[in-house]
Amino acid sequence: MTRPLTLVSCLWLATAGVVHAQEPSSPPPPSASGDRLDAMQREINAQTRRLEELRQALAQQEQSVQQLQQALNDERLDAERGAGAAPVAVVPAVGQQGSPAVVRNIAQQDKPQPVGQAPVEASRPPEVAQIFDQPGVLTPKGKFILEPSLQYGYSSNDRVALVGFTIIPALLIGLIDVRQVKTTSGIATITGRYGFTNRFELEAKVPYVYLNGDTVSREIFTGTAVDNVFTADGHGLGDVEATARYQINRGGPDKAFYIGWLRYKSRTGKDLFEVVTDCITRCVANTTGTGLPVELPTGTGFESMQTGVTWLYPSDPVVFFGSFSYLYNFERDNVTRTLVDGVKESIGDVKAGDIWGINLGLGLALNEKASISIGYDQSVIAPAEQNGQDAPGAVRLTLGTLLLGGTYRFNDKVSLNVAVGAGLTRDTPDLTLTARVPISF
Repeated sequence: MTRPLTLVSCLWLATAGVVHAQEPSSPPPPSASGDRLDAMQREINAQTRRLEELRQALAQQEQSVQQLQQALNDERLDAERGAGAAPVAVVPAVGQQGSPAVVRNIAQQDKPQPVGQAPVEASRPPEVAQIFDQPGVLTPKGKFILEPSLQYGYSSNDRVALVGFTIIPALLIGLIDVRQVKTTSGIATITGRYGFTNRFELEAKVPYVYLNGDTVSREIFTGTAVDNVFTADGHGLGDVEATARYQINRGGPDKAFYIGWLRYKSRTGKDLFEVVTDCITRCVANTTGTGLPVELPTGTGFESMQTGVTWLYPSDPVVFFGSFSYLYNFERDNVTRTLVDGVKESIGDVKAGDIWGINLGLGLALNEKASISIGYDQSVIAPAEQNGQDAPGAVRLTLGTLLLGGTYRFNDKVSLNVAVGAGLTRDTPDLTLTARVPISF
């Protein structure tokens, strides 16, 4: 029998329904949970790829820093060896991907400049104060250097000539000719160098030569106590030269640089066979003429080719350098000499002696603008040949010169180089003084 619902029963049923409605729902189906896991896995994969990209970017930055550090070391060598460039420091920016490294000049800390990619060309050898004829550092690509120079030279030689015959070794019948030859030279040169690449350059040199020679002589047993002075001079265009240089390898700190070069020398200057010689009829066995040229020549009279290798070895704080060379003089056929009265004296085929050369030196930087160098230069000259045989009186000569030089850089384009040479053998000029002013364009 069904009882009627009372008020209390209705309230209990309503409360039970509300409680049942507030119970938590059942767990989501398995498919929804798998989607969430896939999304999290995709996010983890994306973060992993991002980390890998950052690692690759960091590796590229480190490689760029290493390359820039190598370039920095080369530039520091240039500065420390007297190139005049201020040392630089590398500040890599690795905070974000693809940001370039920055090279900051120590002298201009407030002006950082982006460098971009590291240099591709071979590094340049350090510059040193030039004391030899062949420079050791090539002209940068696209640059032109104009170098006016002035060289002063002085030499003095004594010579004793015996003209006669001896009865016994202590008794001479004839003349004793004692001579002192003093020669002063001045050579003004314009040199131009252009760098076609960072490892190849061409050079042209045009000299203007002035020479003055004084020969002081006294003939003993001729009844005179007065010295005879014979003076001659000459001036004009010298022998024009052209040189090609190429840097063979890529050097660096404690690694030598090698530069090969080839030089051609013309005979544009007035040579010894073109000037007038002070002889009445002929110079051989003639006592009435001096046998000396009335005008001094401004050229050698022979075309020549010279090849060599220059090397530089940086070893902080100095740079060792030097070169080996060989010069070949081309033979001239049917050479004649002009005498005072216009008579042509035939000499025949003449070939000047070839020359082997070697020099050694070291350079040291005093500060960012000044540097000094000291070195030794030696040349061995073979005897001259006449008609296929050694010329009369021709002997092998050795020329040795001790050199000291310095360079001061005024700015990025102009510097001053001065070198002093002292002759160490009797056949070498006693003194040479050379001043060069390289101007970069």
